[in-house]
Amino acid sequence: MDINLFREEKGNNPEIIRESQRRRFSNVDVVDEIIQVDKEWRQRQFEVDSFRKEFNKLNKQVAQFKIAKAEATKIIQQTEKNKQDATEKEVEVREAFATLQAKLLTVGNLVHDSVPVDKDEANNLVIKLFGEKRFSTHDLKLKNHVDLVELLGIADTKRGADIAGGRGYFLKGFGVRLNQALINFALDSLEDRGFTPLQPPFFMRKDVMAKCAQLAQFDEELYKVTGEGNDKFLIATAEQPLCAYHRNQTIHPSELPKRYAGYSTCFRKEAGSHGRDTLGIFRVHQFEKVEQFCITAPNDSWAMLEEMLKNSEEFYQALKIPYRVVSVVSGALNDAAAKKYDLEGWFPASETYRELVSCSNCTDYQSRRLDIRYGQNKSNEKTKQYVHMLNSTLTATERTICCILENYQREDGVNIPEVLQPYMGGKKFMPFKR
Repeated sequence: MDINLFREEKGNNPEIIRESQRRRFSNVDVVDEIIQVDKEWRQRQFEVDSFRKEFNKLNKQVAQFKIAKAEATKIIQQTEKNKQDATEKEVEVREAFATLQAKLLTVGNLVHDSVPVDKDEANNLVIKLFGEKRFSTHDLKLKNHVDLVELLGIADTKRGADIAGGRGYFLKGFGVRLNQALINFALDSLEDRGFTPLQPPFFMRKDVMAKCAQLAQFDEELYKVTGEGNDKFLIATAEQPLCAYHRNQTIHPSELPKRYAGYSTCFRKEAGSHGRDTLGIFRVHQFEKVEQFCITAPNDSWAMLEEMLKNSEEFYQALKIPYRVVSVVSGALNDAAAKKYDLEGWFPASETYRELVSCSNCTDYQSRRLDIRYGQNKSNEKTKQYVHMLNSTLTATERTICCILENYQREDGVNIPEVLQPYMGGKKFMPFKR
């Protein structure tokens, strides 16, 4: 968060931040704590600056005394005391600044006024429905994706778990081809819309990851890579390395917007999902994903959010997957998001919608931490602005496969979506093997 938003003397209203925290059902008191620590930090910084001015003044006097060969013992002692006092005060400044930064990290982005205020995701606001939902009939009782994976023989979860532990799996045969087909179709779709494909590193340095992920993610989501040198963490999404791609840079307005199609394998501990979706390949520790990541001028991010959602919708429309789009409630937003849409695909066997896409506008929340500025250069500190950053899933392929299987199943196998057939050598059907 921009610290100036907490400063009334700058013409800002901290009540806006308090209200945003209330909408998130988060700590409101921290806003006033930040205001107080900020005042203390600035006061101590003022005192340090005063000591420095006095030190420079005394130093000049010492020099003059020496030139005049006058007695300078007393003023030299004053200079030394001033230097010691300044050093002690600088420690207080650093401590106050560290406290301020730590507290700022606990405040979420300002929630957009259009976000429904609620704590329970069951109350997400449905804003769009697409497609005709399929249901079991008297002639065909629809199977769930776990059973369909087994019947098709497209994944081996038993051997996967034996080798990699819980939620481990091998993709096999049509499973590999279907996975690659989704990846290539997704990349082609985004390239056609002006996106630049990027395949990022699969791990990040801890200090960089800390600026791209919430603290809770380190415990619940991120795998640590051990070895020589600095700690590294496996990425949970391409969003994380793409977020840092332009760190410590200033992006000229003429270079925006930037549209990236991030393709990566993703790794998640899923510690917060213990006991959920333990069967099949819907929720796994390792999966492939194609991600939209966009960088815009500060005034253009809300239009970009709608564009990215439209891209995701058109992807699932092409796959002919019934879905709904929901605006996620304020209490379920992650800290960086000012607003988030979820696109949920229809799973006919369980007769429920399940998340396939998350699409978020993080405004300048991430770019401030990564120092990615907007404008001509970095010199004008008074008017510095930061780019806005947005992210959206296009497809997490293993999860999308599960949705395709349920919606395209027949009595003897599963049809392959028409748009994926060219990527699978023209094959149109996957027969059951069991």
